[in-house]
Amino acid sequence: MTALTNEDSPVYVKLRQHIAAAVLRGDYRAGDQLPSVRALAAEYGANPLTVAKAYQRFQDDGYVEVRRGVGMFVLPGAAEKLRAVERAHFVEQVWPQVRAQIDLLGLSAAALLDGESALA
Repeated sequence: MTALTNEDSPVYVKLRQHIAAAVLRGDYRAGDQLPSVRALAAEYGANPLTVAKAYQRFQDDGYVEVRRGVGMFVLPGAAEKLRAVERAHFVEQVWPQVRAQIDLLGLSAAALLDGESALA
């Protein structure tokens, strides 16, 4: 899924990240219906096929189910499963890059984590 996307990420990845964050925050809980493809496309100015691709990835990963003629619904345990995948991705892929940048710039990781000025 990728915890952090950048401006170069494909639109469907950005949309997927938006929905994933909403699930992790609890905006969408188990059993909740996600916005329709058309509604989400209109909200983000995206092509409906792009939204459908993002939703398909959620379905393929087992976070949501499609109820034909009704919509897409968050499955029980989706937030926990998503959080575990996101944590693993962060620790294995994102954090090493962040840590390397911290070291390169001579910043204090402890100060950053404490919310202090790391520029001192």
